[in-house]
Amino acid sequence: MRRNARFPLRGDVRRGPRAGGFTLIEMMVVIVIIGIIAGLAIVQLTSKADKAKAEQTKAMISQIASQIDMFKLEFNRYPNDLRELLEPPPDVDQKKWPAGGYLKKFPVDGWNREFIYRRPGTRGQPYDLISYGEDQREGGEGYAEDLWNHEAYRR
Repeated sequence: MRRNARFPLRGDVRRGPRAGGFTLIEMMVVIVIIGIIAGLAIVQLTSKADKAKAEQTKAMISQIASQIDMFKLEFNRYPNDLRELLEPPPDVDQKKWPAGGYLKKFPVDGWNREFIYRRPGTRGQPYDLISYGEDQREGGEGYAEDLWNHEAYRR
């Protein structure tokens, strides 16, 4: 019986020093490369999420400020707090109150925190509308920078 080199008989499988499979070192190298790529992707996605939260907060500040100004036009005064944009205060003409109020729900910034509303505002401004940013503390840089409805706070 002649043996076929292409199809060895059962039990006659000869393996060389590198016959099939991966070594432990090769597998470790691949795992490290995958880890590095995943780490870079997470950093990129986190950065984009932070930027989106800051942009959302800037848009919300602009929208709320315009509703505060509309309140002032209708009732000849600024609201005492932001809740007065949701439900009519007792001292305003109920007939002038818009259906649904000036805001549908209490506003929060991109980090899901309430805005700070101060009246009177800084340096002669009628009001301040502020988000303390990602760190929720006054001051900061980057995504922790305070976001305001005006530039009077800058020196």
